[in-house]
Amino acid sequence: MTKLYLIRHGKTEWNLAGRYQGANGNSPLLPQSHQDIVRLASYLAGHQFAAAYTSPLLRAKETATELVAALDTTIPLVVEPGLREVNLGQLEGMYFTDAEKRWPRLIDDFHHHADRYNASLINGESFEAVIERMKAAFANIAQAHPNEAVLVVSHGAALNAGINGALGSDLVHLKDRGGLSNTSTTILETLDGGQTFTLLDWNNTAYLDRESDPTDTI
Repeated sequence: MTKLYLIRHGKTEWNLAGRYQGANGNSPLLPQSHQDIVRLASYLAGHQFAAAYTSPLLRAKETATELVAALDTTIPLVVEPGLREVNLGQLEGMYFTDAEKRWPRLIDDFHHHADRYNASLINGESFEAVIERMKAAFANIAQAHPNEAVLVVSHGAALNAGINGALGSDLVHLKDRGGLSNTSTTILETLDGGQTFTLLDWNNTAYLDRESDPTDTI
């Protein structure tokens, strides 16, 4: 039995401002995010982790590095390219409101109708491609850590697609569970080396001890 503790990175300046970051954009973590990571570490302190895996993007790597340090552990931190955020093409760096004006149907599909999302309109990455690489990353991590718990730090859109894909949700229902908040924890368990997964916890942020706002979640 392997448990994956899936963490969305801390909130960034672009998250707060309502801008798409994607696989090629990036902005610094907010000051509150460093405090949130410490709170997350306190929540996870009772668990033993074999390793931590992170997306190569800076906001995820910083979150993972600070989390491992706050846990006061010597577990290895491994960069896994398959955990990167969705490539959003022309959307990256754009404000949500500007993107909605330019591509209203596309943006609605991205957030609510994954089966209709046409990433080619913005030279982006399809949900099908994201699901396949995220599932492969989850399986590789699970196979490397049988009967262990592992930290996995990634991104909102990629985690949402990857988790729901790993649970067997088709594209029509990919968004049914809603979004994932910054510094949230979602837990998957596998008994067969990452071939199938069970959801144990979804988008847990109770340990942050503050009210969330719409910019926390995608």
